[in-house]
Amino acid sequence: MSSPQQPPASQGEISGIRRLQGFWLWVPRVATLALTLTSIDYLFNLGLFTFVTTVESQFFYTVLALMLPLVFILWPPFSRVASRSSVPWYDILMFVFATAVCGYFVFNAERILDRGWEYAAPDHAIVMSFLLWGVIMEAVRRAGGWPIAVIVGFASIYPIFADVMPGPIQGFPSSPSQTAIYHAMSRESVMGIPLQAFANLVIGFLLFGVALQQTGGGKFFINLAFALLGHVRGGPAKVAVFSSGLMGSMSGSVITNVLTTGVLSIPAMRRVGFGRSYAAGVEACASTGGVLMPPVMGATAFIMASFLNISYGTIALAAAVPSFLYFMGLFIQIDAYAARHELKGLPTAELPSLRQTLKEGWYFIFVFVLLIWLLFFLRREAIAPFYATALLLVINQILPYQRWGWQQVKDFFSSSGKLFAELIAILGGVGLLVGALSVTGMSGTIANDLIFLAGGNTLVLLFMGAATSFILGIGMTVTAAYIFLAVALAPALINGGGMDPLAVHLFILYWGMLSFITPPVALGAFAAASVAGARPMETGFQAMRLGSVIYFIPFLFVLNPALILQGSWDEIVVVLSQAVVGIALIAGAMQGYLLGIGNLALHKLLQWPLRLVLVLGGMTLAIPGGGPVPLSNTELSIVSAVLIVPALVLAWWSNRRASRLAVG
Repeated sequence: MSSPQQPPASQGEISGIRRLQGFWLWVPRVATLALTLTSIDYLFNLGLFTFVTTVESQFFYTVLALMLPLVFILWPPFSRVASRSSVPWYDILMFVFATAVCGYFVFNAERILDRGWEYAAPDHAIVMSFLLWGVIMEAVRRAGGWPIAVIVGFASIYPIFADVMPGPIQGFPSSPSQTAIYHAMSRESVMGIPLQAFANLVIGFLLFGVALQQTGGGKFFINLAFALLGHVRGGPAKVAVFSSGLMGSMSGSVITNVLTTGVLSIPAMRRVGFGRSYAAGVEACASTGGVLMPPVMGATAFIMASFLNISYGTIALAAAVPSFLYFMGLFIQIDAYAARHELKGLPTAELPSLRQTLKEGWYFIFVFVLLIWLLFFLRREAIAPFYATALLLVINQILPYQRWGWQQVKDFFSSSGKLFAELIAILGGVGLLVGALSVTGMSGTIANDLIFLAGGNTLVLLFMGAATSFILGIGMTVTAAYIFLAVALAPALINGGGMDPLAVHLFILYWGMLSFITPPVALGAFAAASVAGARPMETGFQAMRLGSVIYFIPFLFVLNPALILQGSWDEIVVVLSQAVVGIALIAGAMQGYLLGIGNLALHKLLQWPLRLVLVLGGMTLAIPGGGPVPLSNTELSIVSAVLIVPALVLAWWSNRRASRLAVG
């Protein structure tokens, strides 16, 4: 079976990226090459570019200066001119202006630090601070869209009017000049944790992800999935789960993942009998889950590491169990649906050879193993992806299958430049938002207000946090929503609810991701619907049903951190075992089929009470007892047994009776 990886060519059209030509095509490439070399020099402490890497803040300003101006040549000011390939004079002017403004701060980085300009700057520095503020706002609008630009815009000017705001959102005021220099020169705003995480951790992993895709990693993982699972019951849907999970982990983007793997998995699912909306829903859920799966989880996980001041490897390890539970639930639902509707796999003759696939792509697995070894055993998070990328490219050039020519090198830097420019604009904007909360003291008072509104009840606070994360995930990127909530909401859950910090931050990340599969927005589901030719809203509801376990998995690990490997091993084994059985019951009941029992929908009247009881029993079993939950683990297990055992006996008896009648 031939399954070449489809490049996400339509992504540029969807996101409004300008198709550059001629000289301007080289600008992102050169800027990305400069960023890569500068980052390597800084992170490996080589001392080759000391004029921009000696002082940490100067390096951060350099990252901003190299990437932020690219936004003005890559994204037109309005979407209606997105099809143009030439860069108009006003965008050239904005590019030069942004470069000059950012360059000013690179040049003066040491003076800012030595002379304390963050607190009392000269007039020219104040003017340049206002200009940087304006440049970032326009870059956010172009790259991130109007919703995040409006939110960031109002938040960034909030310090100026903080003293006249109503009681709950009243804070310490700052003058316009003080606000501008704080945004531009403090380590709490534009130069804060988001940009620091990008410069210290994210650059290498994004380069690794782009290199992995452009050396044929995506094609390899798709072929591997088809070779392993394409022939089994409901095989193409299971292929989507496997391949999209791996691809999403690499790309960190739900939409890109859908457009890359969906063009192969969705037609294959349709061919064996899956409906359009169901096939698209499977792809949307798998692509969403991929972004939450280690070892590469997208930019948000690295920013989380900076917020919590822990290693990225710790976060990736903690995220492994919730990710496994989610994909297990999705896999079981697909298998149950295929069994109930008697959907077969693809003919073996049409599938790629497992032996040939491994022969041509074994080094992708080897590079992943190297990356995991560097992350988890050597704890070298910052430099691990650079080593992995270098090894990948060397092996790729030695083997004859996917060797790069000059064009592939140019494409690599072009793709990386677009990715970096978009992310740096959004992170700069979110930095403004965080800085506004910091300078006014609101980051602390918001947490206290939330605890007061929840009446000190941890469960109420959790539901409030889930709702807030979901709503912000609709209007902002996941990274932006996470950063805002990490400042505003996380302290309330940690201090007011006494919860594990890592569990709380993962909880926020998971609920921010849910907007991709939940109507009315459901961007991941809508993208998959466009590939499948399905109705968007119908696809959204199918994705919501298929991904149902992801709605309560965050509650499981935030109530008991043993599910993110925080605790004694005996507790981890017990809690994980309960969660696995509970999710298996829920997933099977949702689709009306349980492995080992059979069809749950044989009796038209009994099927819905039976399935509902199994869902409730599975949830009761999976929920950890104690703490905010009024029942202990033992009591919850007894309640779940009372619900589950009679339901399973009745389902088993119904299937046995139906078999006897069929034989008779």
